[in-house]
Amino acid sequence: MRSRRHLEGEIGAAVLGGDYQGLGIIRSLGRHGVKTCIIDDERSIGRFSRYATYSIRVPEMRDERQTAEAVLKVGRELDLKGWVLFPTRDENVAAISRYRESLLETFRVPTPDWNRVQWAWDKRNTYRIAERLGIPTPRTWYPCQLHELAAIDVEMPLVIKPAIKEHFIYATKAKAWRANTPDELKQLFTQASAYVGAGELMVQDLVPGDGRQQFAWCAFFKNGQALGSMTVRRTRQHPPEFGRASTFVETVDLPVLRELSERLLRHIDYYGLVEMEYKLDPRDDQYKLLDVNARTWGYHSIGSAAGVDFPYMLFADQLGQSVEPCQAQPGIGWIRLLTDIPAAILETWAGRLHWSDYLRSLKLFSAEAVFCREDVLPGIVELGLIPYLFLKRGF
Repeated sequence: MRSRRHLEGEIGAAVLGGDYQGLGIIRSLGRHGVKTCIIDDERSIGRFSRYATYSIRVPEMRDERQTAEAVLKVGRELDLKGWVLFPTRDENVAAISRYRESLLETFRVPTPDWNRVQWAWDKRNTYRIAERLGIPTPRTWYPCQLHELAAIDVEMPLVIKPAIKEHFIYATKAKAWRANTPDELKQLFTQASAYVGAGELMVQDLVPGDGRQQFAWCAFFKNGQALGSMTVRRTRQHPPEFGRASTFVETVDLPVLRELSERLLRHIDYYGLVEMEYKLDPRDDQYKLLDVNARTWGYHSIGSAAGVDFPYMLFADQLGQSVEPCQAQPGIGWIRLLTDIPAAILETWAGRLHWSDYLRSLKLFSAEAVFCREDVLPGIVELGLIPYLFLKRGF
């Protein structure tokens, strides 16, 4: 797979979102001489990267129609004809997928059409197809009304989570809530119902265990196979119990996750980058599918250190270059210190992590999410943005 600096009039990539995930895309492509344009509605660190060619702030990227219109406007104004679109958030994926035909008039659009994306966007669809294919998932209920909770007669604790997380996470700054008693379940269900539509709440069995039981399989998937793949243990996350993002991961060798994941992706004829999250249930030793992300994921930049440059693989394929199959090397670590240190403090305080184990883990990482000797300014700027990130995301 060769870098092509001047192919088709300097074709580049438009990255929707310039936080550390988008920064990873920009660095991956920039190292190959690919121009990049960041489109974001937040104050983001990506625009300070030496690899960012353009950076455009737009008013709104949560509403699907407004997102599509903003991206098309930027594409016309900067003449980004033929550039490859890279979404970094689920609502961006939905916007691109639903408005794909319009966006294709200007951009190359790796994001699949809605017939495929819907299986990842809505967890009700994800779990339904997983059950059909024999892929384990946590036991899940879909109550629409408060009185339906009485039919859930199982051992506590349980989890309340949204089927479409963007309808919940921006309002609560949480991915899920834990209910330890039936009364607490009713209280939290009532509270959560104020944030999401009828039928969008799920009640789920809480799979016990910490980060040692959390895994993910990541891939560039095309024509029924993974051309690039990586399996990781998501050892720490922030917040610790229902993490919105991983803070420390390490690559591992776990073939069972590849088999389960490819089974689902082949069934929906998926194309593109994908992360599939699992948790090992110690009660039955099954890896249970929790989530499917039809885009890059927060720690994707570990791929370059482990031998799988995910963003550039997708970019090269979109431009018609051949992509050689590859698999990530085990034993490579990735960390985001800005959130991993608070996560480790909380885990140590709760007695789930010893400080000596944490210090040992710091010797294992090969990639840091933001700090990079060849591109130092984004890391410096992010330190100054901590108050903003806390207010915006419950950082």
